[in-house]
Amino acid sequence: MTKFGELIGSKIPTLIDFYSEWEGDKSSLRPVLRDVAAALGDKAKVVKIDVSKNETLASALRIKGNPTFIIYKDGEMKWRQTGHQDANTLISLVQQYV
Repeated sequence: MTKFGELIGSKIPTLIDFYSEWEGDKSSLRPVLRDVAAALGDKAKVVKIDVSKNETLASALRIKGNPTFIIYKDGEMKWRQTGHQDANTLISLVQQYV
């Protein structure tokens, strides 16, 4: 959890994709997240966290569905949504916090 605190405590926005490989999210969202990361460059971080490998964190954050996207900045949750999102939507959302 200490590493997670460092991750979300950044002064730049951090978009986290909580996913589960066993649900097939890995392959379907990879191009979307790659496009988001490319569009935002060093203005934001894009991170994927596998809920099955981070069960304590997922439970603490009450991650119930996959994928769940959360945007953090300065340690504060700014936005959260469960369900697939397109690249343009995610880019626009993160840019609000740049």
